[in-house]
Amino acid sequence: MNNKARRIIIYWLLTGCLLIFLMVIIGGITRLTGSGLSITEWKVVTGTLPPLNETQWQQEFYKYQQSPQYKLINSNFTVEDFKGIYWWEYLHRLIGRFISLVFLIPFLYFLRKKWVDKILLPKLITIFSLGALLGTIGWLMVFTGLQDKPYVSHFALAAHLICAFTTFAYIFWVALDLMFENGRKKLEIGNEFKIQNSKFKIQNFSITLLVVLFIQIIYGAFVAGLKAGHVYNTWPKMGDEWIAESVTYAYAKDGISSLFYNLASVQFIHRTTAIILFLMVCYLWMKRKNSAWNLSWQQINALNIGLAVVMMQFLLGVFTLLYNVPTWLGVLHQAGAFVLLGSVVYLLHRLRPVY
Repeated sequence: MNNKARRIIIYWLLTGCLLIFLMVIIGGITRLTGSGLSITEWKVVTGTLPPLNETQWQQEFYKYQQSPQYKLINSNFTVEDFKGIYWWEYLHRLIGRFISLVFLIPFLYFLRKKWVDKILLPKLITIFSLGALLGTIGWLMVFTGLQDKPYVSHFALAAHLICAFTTFAYIFWVALDLMFENGRKKLEIGNEFKIQNSKFKIQNFSITLLVVLFIQIIYGAFVAGLKAGHVYNTWPKMGDEWIAESVTYAYAKDGISSLFYNLASVQFIHRTTAIILFLMVCYLWMKRKNSAWNLSWQQINALNIGLAVVMMQFLLGVFTLLYNVPTWLGVLHQAGAFVLLGSVVYLLHRLRPVY
């Protein structure tokens, strides 16, 4: 692959990352405005066009009137009210279709130009597979809210969000691979081995950080799906207690299942993992100048970025809770999680050991 082809593919992948970021933001608005169940069918091709006249709007509105959300929550809606929630869900789906085209058309062009080698091809196929999985999970999530209850399963919501974040992280990693082609060198015995050993430790710690972040994102989706952000809108305590009494009561009554269904328990876990995540990033940052780690300026910058983003995200989470999850703060908090994941992926990529 020549340098020109490499640059074009990098820009292509980063464009995909930005589009997924936009899709996550629109998805957050769709969820917080209760718009996600406004379109009751999934038509891959014909669903690309919205209703174009009043008759088509009435037809779409009639389909929505058969849904649990309309019958149990929005029975007072007119066609004009329906249009207000329809457009958010339509835009969310439209961006998903657009992302598919942004990836597919250039990919076919790159294949024709023979820019995709045997190393890159499996990675691109994986990206397409993740995209297809993301769309499938998205529809299954909506389907759960069109049955008996007027809301989607919080497990399906978490699966959809994690799939979107994983797709972004993988695309970003592939782009970073092309941007920074680390040279390979044989480890030498002695001081170099000790330095490399220390880098293994920081890398392993960073992988643990990524795992904690994914747990945090999953429980963020649980909080959103269960609307658990509307209980205990105080910080740092939950009401007057560090651990709300309802958390311990629910665990004594329902056991492990309370950690996935009880609102106070889900919020408590989300709070706790946020603190753990913040402390882990702070620890890495404070150790950045440890001579045994022998970090490069790129790696130190990655830690600086990580600290700035996790502080921003932590504050956004606190204010989102204190103000009882207003739409704009909820969307910012979800976007912050996306940026934080990007900073952790970048950090992990920069900390890869060199062989």
